[in-house]
Amino acid sequence: MLAINGITVRLGGRTIIDRATAVVSTGAHVGLIGRNGAGKSTLMKVMMGEIDPDEGEIEMPRRTQLGYIAQDAPQGSATPFETVLAADAERTRLMEEAETSVDPDRLGDIYDRLLAIDAYSAPSRAARILTGLGFDEEQQAQPLDSFSGGWKMRVALAALLFSQPDVLLLDEPSNHLDLEATLWLENFLKVYPGTLIIISHERDLLNNVVDNILHLQGGKLTLYPGGYDSFERLRAARVAQLEAAKASQDAQRAKLQDYVARNSARTATAKQAQSRAKMLAKMQPIAALIEDPSLSFGFPNPKPLKPPLITLDLAAVGYAQDQPVLQRLNLRIDPDDRIALLGRNGNGKTTLARLLAAQLAPMEGEVHASGKMKTGYFTQYQVEELAGDATPLEHMTRVMEGKPTKDIRAQLGRFGFSGGRATQEVNKLSGGERARLALALITRDAPHLLILDEPTNHLDVDAREALVQALNDYEGAVILISHDRHMVELTADRLVLVDQGRANDYNGSMEDYIDFVLGRNQPKSGDTPRPVKKDRKTLAKEREEARLLKSKASVAEKAIEKLQKECAAIDRAMMNPDKPEAHLAGLSVTEMSIRRAELAQVIEETEARWMEVNEQLETLK
Repeated sequence: MLAINGITVRLGGRTIIDRATAVVSTGAHVGLIGRNGAGKSTLMKVMMGEIDPDEGEIEMPRRTQLGYIAQDAPQGSATPFETVLAADAERTRLMEEAETSVDPDRLGDIYDRLLAIDAYSAPSRAARILTGLGFDEEQQAQPLDSFSGGWKMRVALAALLFSQPDVLLLDEPSNHLDLEATLWLENFLKVYPGTLIIISHERDLLNNVVDNILHLQGGKLTLYPGGYDSFERLRAARVAQLEAAKASQDAQRAKLQDYVARNSARTATAKQAQSRAKMLAKMQPIAALIEDPSLSFGFPNPKPLKPPLITLDLAAVGYAQDQPVLQRLNLRIDPDDRIALLGRNGNGKTTLARLLAAQLAPMEGEVHASGKMKTGYFTQYQVEELAGDATPLEHMTRVMEGKPTKDIRAQLGRFGFSGGRATQEVNKLSGGERARLALALITRDAPHLLILDEPTNHLDVDAREALVQALNDYEGAVILISHDRHMVELTADRLVLVDQGRANDYNGSMEDYIDFVLGRNQPKSGDTPRPVKKDRKTLAKEREEARLLKSKASVAEKAIEKLQKECAAIDRAMMNPDKPEAHLAGLSVTEMSIRRAELAQVIEETEARWMEVNEQLETLK
């Protein structure tokens, strides 16, 4: 048992944690959550003994082994494998003593203890953990100093997991991981035998790993049973959701429900309908969306461009002459594409993103991009390189040089930097606020293509949900690299797997890909039919047919949406004739009823055309 008894922490004259109290049972898996800046990391540092509380104490049984990752990444010439093995201090000490001891009785005790702690299986356990976190056999034998900071932190995580402490404390462990390693970590933590307290903003990880949520808000702690979705439901019962946030989510829910209702029975669109049904099932309420400006995301919509935005034709890209990271790339990106790049870190996802952003030139082949296309490219480096002594207003004024102040302020306002927040120094902003500022800067010109490389690392769960809604409202194309599969599932409708020097469309759902990574539900050898090879002319013709059909479908979809909005306006006017919208003023209820019936007929005809186009697309696929 770990007891948090009346903990109070004051930093810089401000009370961060105020007489917080909670009890964590032995063996419990607890998710410690709260808004950015609520004090989660501070509370964990109190548990670790790195910060002395101003009041209160942390109680746990004597000899409890507490495990957490040190702030400094491991360094030196030792290999990841050696570093992980050395994390079991008792095993290391006993193995060394066994090499030098000449006392038969002592040697007997040593070997008995080594057997008891399963010391001889340690090398295989260490290798399995490192492999799960993305280290192949060759990397496990390389010196630590040959790795980047992010990979060194993976070694630190592997060493901690290998040591199996009684109480495992993890603060955002997936920040340095790709999706594949995050999935492995999730499965490892599910069956962790000790007590686990984890700070995470990964909705799926919290749902699948923890059995309690410890919510830190206003300096106080509240313990909720279940995972994150359960917490949201319980909290929603206690806290009235703001009407504006509810209306926004209801609109999105209605749109999804309408899509599912209209398309579930059709073979051609059943898969898409099923995907949206899952999105609908996973949709959770956003707490205090309007009250907290850190949840504000508003991407300006670009002017329409004819497809395609970009085409890659047998392109190769890399950093060293004659050493391409990716080659034979054939890819087409249209204005309405929502693409998630899948694949382990190091396989070339960021390299492909940089090629699409025109930061790298092709070594071979061709890259064709629309001359009028604007691109917004987000990376974590942009967040880290923001000038700490400058304000958001100064940053935006610099990149929007010559633009009116009202336009500069408007762009900042879309991302929550209104009033005094626009003139606060960056070094006083939270990580999430800096990420929002970086997103505001890269979208100032209303880009046609947004390329987002791990945009959620500094965002809490509610902010991520708000970002999902903003991306779904955005009318440009999106390329997404993210280990947050909840975000991928709700925003991407096309998956591209970057692996073994290639980038190819992944013909399956996100759920299929997760099964593939974890080795579940895989077809037996010979079950999958061999694809028929087609010549380039046939493929080119099919791509052009698909492009035209997609364009027709998009036009029909937008027309249906516009017609449905007009029907909704008429419905509201008929229910409240005294306050019709401007374009309906002066019409009688009878006239509006006739207009409503005409619109319904047009919607039905347009939907029929849309369904026909989708069936043709499905046949082509």
